[in-house]
Amino acid sequence: MSLRTSQTRSTLIVGTRGSQLALWQADWVQRQLRAIAPDIAVILKRIQTSGDKIQDVPLAKIGGKGLFVKEIEEALLRREIDLAVHSMKDVPSVLPEGLEIICVPEREDPRDALIAREGHSLEKLPVGGRVGTSSLRRQAQLLHVRPDLEIAVLRGNVDTRLRKVRENHFDAIILAASGLKRLGWDQEVTEYLSVDVSLPAIGQGSLGLEGRKDDVFVRDLVAQFEHRPTRITVTAERALLARLEGGCQVPIAGYATLQGDTLTLDGLVASRDGKRYIRQSLTGSAGEAGFIGTRLAEQLLEGGAGPILQEIYGPT
Repeated sequence: MSLRTSQTRSTLIVGTRGSQLALWQADWVQRQLRAIAPDIAVILKRIQTSGDKIQDVPLAKIGGKGLFVKEIEEALLRREIDLAVHSMKDVPSVLPEGLEIICVPEREDPRDALIAREGHSLEKLPVGGRVGTSSLRRQAQLLHVRPDLEIAVLRGNVDTRLRKVRENHFDAIILAASGLKRLGWDQEVTEYLSVDVSLPAIGQGSLGLEGRKDDVFVRDLVAQFEHRPTRITVTAERALLARLEGGCQVPIAGYATLQGDTLTLDGLVASRDGKRYIRQSLTGSAGEAGFIGTRLAEQLLEGGAGPILQEIYGPT
């Protein structure tokens, strides 16, 4: 179905989580859709996910990041919504039958950001400083470079986390730079952590627009703000994640860059205390994004990541 027949769909319902950042992202998608299809009423529908309901337990103990998308995907499958907007880093590597990521817009800053109460950099944080994060990936990489730090669980939306550092619960916290920039809070950042120090989460900074495979109309609509370089890099990262069968239970990181047709993927598997730290990279052509991700995962497994994963998942 082409956009010329858009009058056959007078309304488009977009599903989203209800957090401030999720609503910003969904609102951005709503604006793009209204610009390219002004005759369609685009309605946002907030859906509370399991991950939103449980705020006082580490994600690793309650089932991982799929908890932030499950209820939204169920609404897609029931045809209660037409499109779902996710932070790509929350989307598991395997999607439910009948659904797919139909659009990947241009990526925001993928780095991690340090917000320190006294304005310190990571290097200058006091010995034994208390750092808040909800991510085992961040925890492992912080402890790898600063084993003296105390890492404490930090959950809640962005403004809640910022308030906790201001109220002296932590010496510093780590958040995704993309969320801070999207919400206009980047002035809070003390230091943007180099990817050499803190390799980002799979897909960090990018959005994933999920739809039904049989909904050609919505696919054609959102294809107009697909960003090919982001799609390619995220494809490589997610292939790495899929082969490692990764979730929140183990520190896994991956970040790809694209220069012309040359794709470079960095991958990491570490123990939670940062003492075992396996990091490698692989370069190839953009057309081989999925293969590069899978092959780098194999290299990591061969290089010592296997035992780390086996302790948690069993044989890979």
